[in-house]
Formats: sequence, structure tokens, C-alpha cells
Amino acid sequence: MEKIADIELTSIDTMDPKPRSFANNANAILIQEDDVETPYGNIHVAIQGDRSKQPILTFHDIGLNHITCFQGFFSYADMQPILRNFCVYHVNAPGQDEGALHLKPEHDALGNPDSLGSRFVFPTMDQLAEAVHHVVEHYGMKTFIGFGVGSGANILARYELNHHERVDSLILVNPTCSKSGWIEWGYQKMNSWYLFSGQLTNFTEEYLLWHWFGKKTRWTNHDLIHTYKEYIKTINPQNLALFIETFLKRSDLGIVRELDPMRKVSARTIRCRSLVLVGDDSPHMSDVVDMNGRMLPEQTDFMKIADCGGMPLEEQPGKTCEAFRLFLQGMGYVPSLTQKHSVAAEYNQLNSLENKLTPLTC
Repeated sequence: MEKIADIELTSIDTMDPKPRSFANNANAILIQEDDVETPYGNIHVAIQGDRSKQPILTFHDIGLNHITCFQGFFSYADMQPILRNFCVYHVNAPGQDEGALHLKPEHDALGNPDSLGSRFVFPTMDQLAEAVHHVVEHYGMKTFIGFGVGSGANILARYELNHHERVDSLILVNPTCSKSGWIEWGYQKMNSWYLFSGQLTNFTEEYLLWHWFGKKTRWTNHDLIHTYKEYIKTINPQNLALFIETFLKRSDLGIVRELDPMRKVSARTIRCRSLVLVGDDSPHMSDVVDMNGRMLPEQTDFMKIADCGGMPLEEQPGKTCEAFRLFLQGMGYVPSLTQKHSVAAEYNQLNSLENKLTPLTC
């Protein structure tokens, strides 16, 4: 039996992988950052891309901002050909952007704090939707594609209900259309109490990680969880508490799936083309299914992403990017872009072709 010679891998250099980071990279090109004044506070907007292109407007979830919620996804390699055709406007809720200072209370004409007390009056969910409208007016957007996650998806859905003519389409990740339940109310009240006192406790950290990722991802993606644990330490606790309280006090969207053709004309519902996304292990699955059941089926695409928890943009960017591309192509955008075929995909395609061929018999 022939002896197999030993192979020494002496010419191969090993490299330690770089840790995940929210630091800006070459793909995350921001050409402008503004603070847009609105009646509900200053809104920090980060613009990515050519402003002459069709706008995509994003809104983040509680505890996040445009960097921690969207940077990883929009920096993904497969997203770059898509982004060349759009300009992205990342909208941050008041006091939620990176390095934000404490939100200060309003003052009267004499410079004294207002009569409502020393706490900043954070806008309601409906007022945040109107703040988005001021941003849209400020940049002169005729129509835009909305991209919201969690509470941001709820805000953009409210905006569409009031300004349907400005919304071209919506991509909603983990959206909810109902009021907060008793369990959510209890957990969030406890969180806001700790946060208002300036504490970022283990209780708050655990709840935020569950809200973003769910249970399964906590034990299967340690690198991602560690990155967000480090990020939680940088959050302004008082500002986050204000946003949590606003989300907790949200009203029901009041949308209905009306099947009667006569009543459908006047029914309160989201009328633009929409894509609803959720991970199959998302902690918000029941809320997403409820909202999908109250939207028009002919205008709504529902997609559950496999092997994914509550943050598909970070956990499964490839699958989410493909769903995003196909949705845009259904709207008439980027028609020339195609999926990159892997070797395995081409092999499977060849096998399916061979199975269709029938052998000739004599």
C-alpha cells in the first residue's frame, strides 16, 4: 500500500478575525448629517448616497439608532448594487442618536422650565410620525420607500395612514399594530423606572437583548450578542426611558382588513405596497402575524426568514437582502439586478435540468 506523504502547511499565515464593531467603514458612506428642527424636538438625520436618487427613509427600534440598527445591513456586500440606485435617509428619534446628550425640558418665554415639570416631554408615536413628515418636507421628498424596524415600523405605518400620497412602499420588520399588553407593560415600566434613575441594570440589558434577538440567538450567536452588550453600555438611559414610555403608551393603529369592495374604499388600512418581515424565532411573531392579518392581502407580502431570531438585518443579511431586492423589483426598481448564483445553486439547477430530460429509447 502506497504511503501518503505528510503535508506541512508552512506557507499559510493565520489571522485572527476582527471583532464586530459599529465603527464606520468604507461602505457606510454618509455624505451629510443634519439636525432637522420640528415642533416635537430636533430629529437627527444621516444621509447615505446621491440625493438625486429615489429616497429610502429608515426608522429604528427602541434602544437602537441608525448605526446599530441599519449600518451592518446597508454595508452588506450584496446591498451595494441596490444602494447605487437610491439615497437613504436615516431618521433618529429625539435623543437616540450616537453620543446624544440628555434631553432638556422646554422653556417658556422667560427662560423658566415649563409648567409640565422638569422632564422633557417626549413626542407620542403619532407626533413622531408627524416629525417624519417635517423631515420629508425639509428635504423635498415627493415620495419615499419606508424601512422601519419594531417601533420604527409602527411610526412609519402611522405616517402612511396620514400621508398615503407620500409613501411609495413600506418594508416593515417586526411591526406591531396593537396596544401594549400587560406583560410588555410590566417589563417596560420596570425598565423605564431603572433608566430614569440613570441605571443600566442587568434586568434592562437582558430585556433589550430579548426584545432585539429573542431567546435562541442569545445562545447561538455569541459574537453578535457580545457586540450589542458592549453597545448597551453607551446608551443614554434617560433618553431611552422617554422613548420606551412613548412606545409603551402607543395607541392601536385601528387598521382593518376589509374584504367588502364597497366598504374597502373608506376603511382605515395601509394602502401602499408593503413587505412584512419577521424571523422564525422572533419574540414578536404573534404581533407580526396579527398585523399581517389586518393588512390588505393584495398589497402585502409576508415573509418569515428561516434560522433567524428578532433581528434579520444582522442575523440573516443575505436572505433579507434578497427579499428586499425582489420586493423592489416588484415595484419596478432595479430590474437588471440578479441574484449571485453560487456553485451549489448552479449544481442544483443542473441536476433539476437533467431530471427533466428523458432518455431516448429504441
